Order: sequence, then structure tokens, then C-alpha cells
Amino acid sequence: MNTPELLTVDAFIRHWAADRPGQPALVGERRLSYAELDTNTARVASGLAAAGFKKGDRIAWLGKNAVLYFTLLFGAARLGVVMAPVGWRLAGPERQYIIDDTQCRWLFAGDEFAADAQALAADLPQLQRVLSAGQAWAWIDASAPSDDFSPAGPDDAVLQLYTSGTTGRPKGVELSNRNLFGLRRQAQDANLPWAFWDDNEVVMVAMPCAHIGGTGLGVMALGGGVCGCVLPEFTPDAVFDAISNEGVTRFFAVPAAMQMLVNHPRCANTDFSRLKYIFYGAAPIPLALLRQCVAAFGCDFAQAYGMTETTGTVVMLSPQDHDANGGPRMRAAGKAVPGVELKVVDGSGQAVATGTVGEILTRSSNNMLGYWRQPEATARTLSADGWVATGDAGYLDADGYLFIHDRVKDMIISGGENIYPAEVENAIYGHPDVADVAVIGVPDATWGEAVKAVCVPRPGHTVDPASVIAWARERIAGFKIPKSVDVVAELPRNPTGKILRRALRAPYWEGLDRQVN
Repeated sequence: MNTPELLTVDAFIRHWAADRPGQPALVGERRLSYAELDTNTARVASGLAAAGFKKGDRIAWLGKNAVLYFTLLFGAARLGVVMAPVGWRLAGPERQYIIDDTQCRWLFAGDEFAADAQALAADLPQLQRVLSAGQAWAWIDASAPSDDFSPAGPDDAVLQLYTSGTTGRPKGVELSNRNLFGLRRQAQDANLPWAFWDDNEVVMVAMPCAHIGGTGLGVMALGGGVCGCVLPEFTPDAVFDAISNEGVTRFFAVPAAMQMLVNHPRCANTDFSRLKYIFYGAAPIPLALLRQCVAAFGCDFAQAYGMTETTGTVVMLSPQDHDANGGPRMRAAGKAVPGVELKVVDGSGQAVATGTVGEILTRSSNNMLGYWRQPEATARTLSADGWVATGDAGYLDADGYLFIHDRVKDMIISGGENIYPAEVENAIYGHPDVADVAVIGVPDATWGEAVKAVCVPRPGHTVDPASVIAWARERIAGFKIPKSVDVVAELPRNPTGKILRRALRAPYWEGLDRQVN
């Protein structure tokens, strides 16, 4: 269904509540129709306004995914109050830093995190109120619904997500209504199939709401006027239950999560006939895993490339470009989605020739407003003319496909040669004994850095380092081949599935001034 040009949470809720009041909007610990979503979010907006909240103020959420979270997010957004979800997997000091940084006055917490939230409040004097889930629902139910408030505009901030903080303190990324919805119309005008929705579709929200891959799916459901099926967290059983019981048609997952699903015993006995699209991101999908997924799920796959600072997807590898037999485009991240500009630049900021590796920059209505209270960091990432520096290294081919080598900071320099870990990892994927792999640079007295592969064995298999090195030698240039191979039970990852290379590198660089030799 093609939807009108709407650019705010408030406008979408009003539109769908009038268009399809009885259809489900959110299902999870509660079930809300679009009429009920309208009423409940109006109560949130009215209740916050009555408590003295104004446009630009912050509230925070500490908890897992929940219908309550999205009700608070959408209600606050109608008023222009900004929601900042806090990763529940974070340690206490990390949570405290983020909540303090938001300068929020109210903190909402899932019931299982209420005691933690109260404990944090003792050290955060700006916090005036902490509400558990039960208290929050009671507050919403007691608030008088009213549309007598001035709704937020397209360029007002409504969501603040914190970067994963793999280096330094996490930064709050300010996202506006336009960031969340601005590219929808261009995708529909370009007649991209995944931009259109049947009325009875169901979007599953399984990734953490503190990340764009989680909250973004709930926003996607609202934009399409369809049902958002909210799982507290990703577990294979919860996913299979949602697919079977709620008729899920689309979801987003990282490849590591997809691997958990296809290897689960329930996969063979679950009906996936309603499933239309699986979007994946955070890492490329190994061909062997794609083949398993195509056979198991029988739906279309699309790779999404983006970051918190770009409000998620700005590049898409379409289902048409997916080939389980391989092919050059399976190594690509995809092409810019309609409305997005891409360019690749060298160290001085000058555009490089087609096929030349440099840093990837992107510009669109999806680009963040900036980092909350960090103008210098904002200026380093977001240029005055609107380009976001992604920190990723890659190149564009003659057809406009983007190929990503790795994070700029993860590049290994060995004997003066630039080596991108992802390229080496792609060469090792497919080894019959290797389930997962990460490549890092370690100190080397002769070459400065040497390539090391850290491998996770497949269940029941043993990884022989010599075999991995020989496998890689058949597929990549000699200077890129791992000089050593470690075997571990699992790789360290952040909640979005990204490998924490810094954690892998740290033991080898201990005692040195910097992690570059």
C-alpha cells in the first residue's frame, strides 16, 4: 500500500488511527490496536506535558523490548520529548553514564530492572522520578488523553540512541522525525518492492531497542501501518513462536542470529509461508549460511548497511542481487537507497577514483542532527554541508555498488601493505571446520603488524591452524594470509552482533603505547 507523505510520529498515529482503528498496532506483553495506540500515546504526551515536560526534554528507558517502550517512545515523540533507551546488557557504570548524559528527569524501567533503576537514581540527582513498568502503565491509564498539545515537527529530535562505544565513551545520537521517515517516499516512488506493505503484515522487533536495528523496526511498522510484534529479546524459541503464532512477514537479524535459527531443531518444523523478507546487517552473510537460510526460510533476503548516525539503512543489497552460488555482487553491501548520496574520499577528504578504497561518506535526510552536547565530535563526523563520515573503508564500482573492506581503524598495515580484516575473514568463511572467524593485527618485529585469525570451530569439528592458512592461501594474496591462527569457543560481540576486535587485540598489544605498530 502506498502511503501519503507523512513525516512525524504524531502524523502517522493520527493517520492510521483514522484509517484502520481496529487493526493491531503493537503486540507483546499487551496488544494495542491503532485506535488504542492513539489513545495511549496521547495520554503519554498529555501526561508528560502536565508534568512540565517541553519539546527537547529527555526521558529514558532501561529495559528489554516492550510494547510499553514503544508506547512511551511514540507518545513522547508526539510532544517532541526525546526518548533515550539504555542497553540493558550494559554494566552499572555504563548505564549510569548514559542516563546522566541524557539529563533526563524521568526514567522508565522494565519490571525486572526497576530495582537497578532505583539504585542508579541515588547517584543521579537530576532524576526526579523512576517508574517501573507496572507504575508506568498505571500512570498512562490515569492520564487524560488529549490532542490539545503542540505536536513535534519533522526536524525536532524524538529519539536518542547511544553508539556502542567500542572506543571511548558512548555518544548520544540525536535523531529527528525526518530522520526516521524521510526516505520512505523516495523508496516507494522508485517502486522498490520492500517499500510497500500489505495491510495484514507483521514486523517482528527482536533486536535490542537501544539500537537502531531494534527501535527502527518498530518505527518501520508504524510507518507502514502494520503490526509490530515486539519480543523482549532475541531467542530462537521466541522467534519461532512469533512466526507461528503472529504470522510474521518481515524481520531484521544479524547473521550470527540467523545462524542460531537455522541450526535450531525447531527450524525444520516451523511454517515460514508468510515470511516475505529477512533483512540482515552489521556483518556480511557467509555464502554457506545464505544457502542454509534460503533453503530453510524460502523468503527474500536483503542486506542493510548503515549506522546509528544515518538512522540505519542507507545502502541495500536487494533480494535480486542475492545469489546463493556466489558472484561478485554478494561481496557488496549494495547500492544507495533512493534519496542517499555516497562518495569515497582519501585522507585529505578528496574524492577518489572508482574502484579505489577510501573512507565512505554519505548524505541524506537520514543523517543525524548531531551528537548530544558534543559539538566537536559532531563536527568531526558530520560536515557543514551534511556528509557523515562513516569510519568505514570501501570503494564504489562503476555500477554504483558499494564494497566495504572494513572499519578504517581496523585496517592492518603489514610491511606497508593495507590489509582489511573483512577481506581475510571472507576468504576463511566456508572452511569446513570454521563456524566463525575474526581477523586482527598483532605486533610483529619485522612487519609492524602480522595478520592473526581467531576461529570458532563448528560443533564436533577441530580447527587445524595449518589447514586454515592453506585454505586462505588459495583465495587471497600472500601478504594477507594469516601468519597465525587461534581457536576460541566464541567471539566477543556487542549487542548488535559486531565483533569487538579491540577486545581480541588487547592481550597482544598489552604494554605498548598504541594498538598500531
